[in-house]
Amino acid sequence: MPHIAHHNKTLAKNIAALAIALSLFLCPFFITAAEIDVASQPVIIVGGDRDYPPYEFLDKDGRPSGYNVDLTRAIADVMGMKVEFRFGGWSEMRNALLGGSVDVLQGISFSEDRTRTLAFTPPHTIINHAIFARKETPSVRSVEELRGKEIVVFRDGIMHDYLTSLGFAANLNMTDTPADALRLLASGKHDYAVLAMLPGMYIIREHKLSNLVPVAKSISTQKYCYAVRKGNEELLARFKEGLAILKKTGQYQEIYDRWLGVLGPPKVAWEKVVWYGIMVLGPLLLILTGTVVWSRALQKRVAQRTKELALEVTERKRALDELKLHQDKLVQADKMASLGILVAGVAHEINNPNGLILLNMPILRDVYQDAEEVLEARFRNQGDFTLGGLPYSRMRDEVPHLLEEMQEGANRIKRIVEELKDFARQDTSAASEIVDFNVVVQTAVRLVDSSLRSATTRFEANYSALLPSILGNAQRIEQVVVNLLLNACQALPNSESCITLTTTHDQTAATVVLSVTDEGLGIAPEHIPHLTDPFFTTKRESGGTGLGLSVSATIVKEHNGTLEFTSTPGNGTTVTLTLPVTTRSKK
Repeated sequence: MPHIAHHNKTLAKNIAALAIALSLFLCPFFITAAEIDVASQPVIIVGGDRDYPPYEFLDKDGRPSGYNVDLTRAIADVMGMKVEFRFGGWSEMRNALLGGSVDVLQGISFSEDRTRTLAFTPPHTIINHAIFARKETPSVRSVEELRGKEIVVFRDGIMHDYLTSLGFAANLNMTDTPADALRLLASGKHDYAVLAMLPGMYIIREHKLSNLVPVAKSISTQKYCYAVRKGNEELLARFKEGLAILKKTGQYQEIYDRWLGVLGPPKVAWEKVVWYGIMVLGPLLLILTGTVVWSRALQKRVAQRTKELALEVTERKRALDELKLHQDKLVQADKMASLGILVAGVAHEINNPNGLILLNMPILRDVYQDAEEVLEARFRNQGDFTLGGLPYSRMRDEVPHLLEEMQEGANRIKRIVEELKDFARQDTSAASEIVDFNVVVQTAVRLVDSSLRSATTRFEANYSALLPSILGNAQRIEQVVVNLLLNACQALPNSESCITLTTTHDQTAATVVLSVTDEGLGIAPEHIPHLTDPFFTTKRESGGTGLGLSVSATIVKEHNGTLEFTSTPGNGTTVTLTLPVTTRSKK
């Protein structure tokens, strides 16, 4: 029995050893079969500048790093490509691409001249270039002011090409990297350096070149792309596709924000418009927000005082009614007083510079129109040239559009300030003249005729004959009707929807009635009680201020009238305005 047991143990060990040997023998075959596709792919050599932060550079451990590197790795990942980075001096890498030892450059500025030998992807970012100088050096504002000066650029960069094309070749001093260019300038040699704004600021900070500053921050804007040798369209297509995928999935934005973030230049023109709008309207909105907070804090204090007084009054119900009335008047008076002071200051601070803009814009437009013939003649005779750092062939279409946007923005500022002034105004002489209600309504319709025709092809107006007169201010009532019609236009989903206006006489109530009905999207029930609240609007994203109906409600109240809203979401809205008739006759 011991002999049999020993034999079994020996057999088990032999079987286990055989199994291990077989697994070790077969394992390489399984690994090779699973990885044969990856191993068989060619390695794509990606060239990069060793010293162009934060776009691409070698970190302190000598590893490729930067925005371009992360973007290339993400493209390789989504496209299933194998890439190998090869970094060196920019001129060396550009020649390596042309010579075939590098397959693709991950960061190169587009130019028409370079398309003769290279093919480019769409730009993955935009780079602004600047002029740098020592602090004691006289400042310049444009490239033309560099004539006769000693300029430092890095060899074979886009600014080297750009300045050479403008006739600066004799003034250029070349270095191998942007950092070398700025160090040379900081040491006191030469007058100015021209290179990309973001790498320049990065190098100044990292190398503590505290005597250098940018003196002209946007002299040229360039498209920053991937590039391959002319004819290598298959590789170019793969990078185009990978870049498109990253933008669709949001990975591109994550990489951009991580490395460039708010330091990068605006990518589209409308962002500049938004930024300028924020700069103008931001302080106003902050002041208005502070006023609202102050008003609410005051309401809380008044409410607390009301409760304290109520406890001291023996006739509770009568005292509470009187205190509530007093509270409403106090809050309204304080709000109107504070807004009156605010609007006076805001109107003075904003209308003056805005008036200059409105006054100067037609002059600027005329100046450009007068200069356009000269510019067009130069374009026809000499070909394309730069205007404001961009090709004239592009700027001749952009400049009129920019001027128009600035004009519209200034008019928008003026309109908002006027609405604020109307909101704060206390007009005690509103009801002072005999008014023909039909005439006022017809005048308002004519004023908004263009808006009505733009919004709908089905506008109907029904005016009741022989309406009695009312007592009031025709201009103020006209303002109410204009606001109601504009709101109806903005509510329509398409031009096929109808707006109906009707005037009638309610003999029982001794009132004239105006109803405006639209086939729009309707109003949510929870919003109807707040429609006349100051600054309440459901159209904030389209530019609504929330003052139109609030101003209208104030005017209607001054005329002892009413303003009522009925609406069903999805089925439109009807606004009913009633005003009392007068027994006085025209003199």
